[in-house]
Amino acid sequence: MKINAIITAGGTSSRFGNKNKLLELINGKEVIKYTVDAFRYANVDEIIICANLSIMDELKEIFKDYEKVRIIEGGATRQQSVYNGLLADKCDYVVIHDGARPIISTELINICIEMVKEQKALTVVTKTIDTIKEVENGKIIKTIDRAKLYNTQTPQAFEYELILDAHKKYEGKNFTDDAGMIEKMRKPVYIIDGSYKNIKITTRSDIALAKIYLEE
Repeated sequence: MKINAIITAGGTSSRFGNKNKLLELINGKEVIKYTVDAFRYANVDEIIICANLSIMDELKEIFKDYEKVRIIEGGATRQQSVYNGLLADKCDYVVIHDGARPIISTELINICIEMVKEQKALTVVTKTIDTIKEVENGKIIKTIDRAKLYNTQTPQAFEYELILDAHKKYEGKNFTDDAGMIEKMRKPVYIIDGSYKNIKITTRSDIALAKIYLEE
């Protein structure tokens, strides 16, 4: 049984500034390296980084001594990047994770791997704690019951053939997460409780928060 991990690193970091956020240092270590290290020690056979062309040389240097890391070209969208990763190597199950989420634990990755063998499709989530309003033309239409609302994170894990079929079916679309593609196919996606610390780095202010969490 082969387990692959796909790490998305194809973005341009346009909201971050003049540097790719994945190469930003936190305590002397790149954001992407924290992410990959969590998977390096998890029960995965290969780690496929789907990278923006502009940082491929830097990534190859960073991970030159990592035996099970492969760096390939990502796509213009997250969906295209993941599809490239799926086509790069066939496996039995795949765990997909945002490169910009460095505060992920090896323990949670392994839990996802064990659960996906039974459930075929799952995503890490956190319970929504804010009150959510539906707004139209600057006016609140209604307050949405948050009891059933969850914030989606990554990792997301899938039976390989299932998620590959979804990507083939919806090729050229622009899904923001892979679980949404399985939902669109009307197939079940299960949840695993994640951590509110598992933030996605988007702006420079996120770096300061990530530093605190990583030091903990």
